[in-house]
Amino acid sequence: MTERLTDDWSIVVRSAHRFERFRSPFQLVEVHDTASFGKLFRLDGHFMTSEKDEFFYHENLVHLAAVTHPQPERALIIGGGDGGSAEELLKHPSMKSVTLCEIDLAVVDVARKYLQNVHRGALDDPRLTLKIEDGFAFVRRATEQYDLIVLDLTDPGGPSTPLYTADFYRTCAARLNPVAAMTLHLASPVAHPARVREGLACLREVFPIVTPYLTSVPLYGGLWMMACASSTLDPKGLFAREVDRRISQRALPHLQYYNGDMHRAALALPNFVRALTA
Repeated sequence: MTERLTDDWSIVVRSAHRFERFRSPFQLVEVHDTASFGKLFRLDGHFMTSEKDEFFYHENLVHLAAVTHPQPERALIIGGGDGGSAEELLKHPSMKSVTLCEIDLAVVDVARKYLQNVHRGALDDPRLTLKIEDGFAFVRRATEQYDLIVLDLTDPGGPSTPLYTADFYRTCAARLNPVAAMTLHLASPVAHPARVREGLACLREVFPIVTPYLTSVPLYGGLWMMACASSTLDPKGLFAREVDRRISQRALPHLQYYNGDMHRAALALPNFVRALTA
């Protein structure tokens, strides 16, 4: 299997067995077994997640914002039908409800069948409400306010393209409580610097506090840019000791990546990334 990052840079993973390959109403859906990543999930030829490295992505996407929030109770996920982000949100004992809005039922069905080691039962948690519909339409008509909104989207170019716009971010901002944050992934600052720059510019049109941060996702080829956007919450205000205190106080289980030192490390940007995010 090959995913092309640029015209001359690709990621190659050998498939030991193909469990599924079919076209849903929205995209090409695949699940493969691999030696290095376990079960691996692809959409339209793009690597989405895998059993063995999902925590690099989901823990960082969720917990930097969720731990910065003093007591998150209600969250909305747009996308994320594999259930990985839901699983991380539901680790927080204060979390009363998570709404997961996924446009493609096939993603959820495949996750239930093959990706139990990604969602770990979160898709059947009684605190989770599943909506199978367009994310933009859902947010436009929503009336509930949220403490956290997680945009767990495919890359621009498919069904998620309208969700990478200032218009959509503005619609999301209207659904946030006064003390709240939205978090999302952007792109590789190495392979797609323009996408990072444009994404941050759109966020800054809407939110007064936009915090870019880095993680490394093996399946995505290395460095990956994420962002936390808010009117009030700034992850930079939390130091490692306080992050670790909150993790301990909340008894967050099974964290394989995120801790106080990694919270601070994610916010430390190399000079070439600082130039992109300035």
